[in-house]
Amino acid sequence: MQGDVEQGFSLDLDAFRAAYSRFLAPAGDAAPRVLLTGHSHQAWPDAARDALSACFDDAARLVDGKWDAAVLPRLSAVGAAILERMGFERGDAITFGQNTHELVYRLITSLPRRERLRIVTTQGEFHSLRRQLARLAEEGVEIDWVSVEPRHALADRLLAALRPGTSMLAISAVLFESATVVQRLDEVVARAAEIGAVPLVDAYHAFNVVPLAWGSAAPHVFAVAGGYKYAAMGEGICWMRVPHGCGLRPVFTGWFADFGSLAGSSGGVAYAPGGARFAGSTFDPSALYRAAAVIEHWDRFGLTVPRLRAISLRQTGRILGLLDAAGRGGDVVSPREPERRGGFVAVRSARAGDVVERLRARRVLVDARRDVLRIGPAPYLTDAEIDQGVAALVEELGR
Repeated sequence: MQGDVEQGFSLDLDAFRAAYSRFLAPAGDAAPRVLLTGHSHQAWPDAARDALSACFDDAARLVDGKWDAAVLPRLSAVGAAILERMGFERGDAITFGQNTHELVYRLITSLPRRERLRIVTTQGEFHSLRRQLARLAEEGVEIDWVSVEPRHALADRLLAALRPGTSMLAISAVLFESATVVQRLDEVVARAAEIGAVPLVDAYHAFNVVPLAWGSAAPHVFAVAGGYKYAAMGEGICWMRVPHGCGLRPVFTGWFADFGSLAGSSGGVAYAPGGARFAGSTFDPSALYRAAAVIEHWDRFGLTVPRLRAISLRQTGRILGLLDAAGRGGDVVSPREPERRGGFVAVRSARAGDVVERLRARRVLVDARRDVLRIGPAPYLTDAEIDQGVAALVEELGR
């Protein structure tokens, strides 16, 4: 048995791995595989499969009654647990969507009208936000693309870009290509709020692996994340935390945003209070069932975010040590300092896509973004699997 220890906590890895029997030993697979994809598609525990059956059974039993009896109570419980794992109060406002792009665009359409919208962001944002902002720029929105390099001074450049007249700040808590934890996040968000800009933080690469201390930013920040990566909930469930007292009115809106007024019309476009004002329309509840089951799974094994962080740092530190020992330390893009490193290790390679395919043929799964390979451990991996995966990576890099 291998254990990770954090403040007296020890994970029974054998029991934990047994909870992932279908992902770690898929039916029909003759050879084991190494899943270094914990930063992307993290394996689902078997409880997620059982949850999908429960979703079907509730629909069969309750028909339309499933919403009040089973779906909405899960929505409330999952929302409270997610807020706590994000570092917010369990009673804060939250809204759900099938992807973060849907939620972010609703927020953008709620920005107060000015002669010209101005949005401050970075050149290191994920593709969906980058593409949407680039398209808005074609329509006349002013986008200030702040360079992420050098990364140690990113906060200073963001603070300089946040001048009066800015409509929105849209940045990540952890950069998706390099696993760099953005420093002084609370200070940057507080500055945005001070000048009247709406602060949005993409916390996807932080959720459930990097604890976030929001500090003075907490009263102001909109924060999005989702279940596809470190949460192990799968696709189709994302969310946005909404500050208390928010009165914004998104133009891109659905009927769930004023669900309570269905019995009668007020004659105008009304919005429910809290996170519901950013809601869309009818959604597939199966992802919510998976999320509820997976949160229960984390709780059952005592895996709080600080404990998951301790496991992650030990594993990424092991990967860095193996790369250094193999003479590949100079290719590492991710920060060396634990407090600045997220949940994966990034390695530069001119033929990153080819390396991914060759490793896949060897039953080692990683991914790449442009010329950067991303190596993502997860708490269900053994040290032996990590060593095997990195050894194969080093061999392929040498080719």
